[in-house]
Amino acid sequence: MKCPYCGFVESKVIDSRPTSENNSIRRRRECLKCQKRFTTYEKLESISLVVIKKDLSRQPYDRDKVLKGIITACEKRPISLAQMETVVDDIESELYQSMTREVESAAIGEKVMDKLKNLDEVAYVRFASVYKRFDNLETFMAELQGLINDK
Repeated sequence: MKCPYCGFVESKVIDSRPTSENNSIRRRRECLKCQKRFTTYEKLESISLVVIKKDLSRQPYDRDKVLKGIITACEKRPISLAQMETVVDDIESELYQSMTREVESAAIGEKVMDKLKNLDEVAYVRFASVYKRFDNLETFMAELQGLINDK
């Protein structure tokens, strides 16, 4: 590990502990040349996912893109950022457990809608209205009626 102060490549680990989320290890290190201390994080390398878009183009999975869509749908709703991040964590967990390297964007959208339906109905309708691209009031009302009937 390269020292951020002097650039020396050797250091010793002083302290090592898991982060609060238990998804990485925090290490306090001391440079063997300048004796300054710095922190590093060690994280398990994740499997890269590729998203297949509607036009059949492919792009790397972007967690921030999914979270941004959820944040937009949950705007001015009593839902914490932690709850939204939990939704994204759950979706990612399902995607990685499926062991497929490529996933259709439609599958991700459906997973988001399923999670939002259980979390907040207004956020669900907001997300669905953008995701499903309702063409007219009738299709929008049909979605709302389906939500009401599910209760």
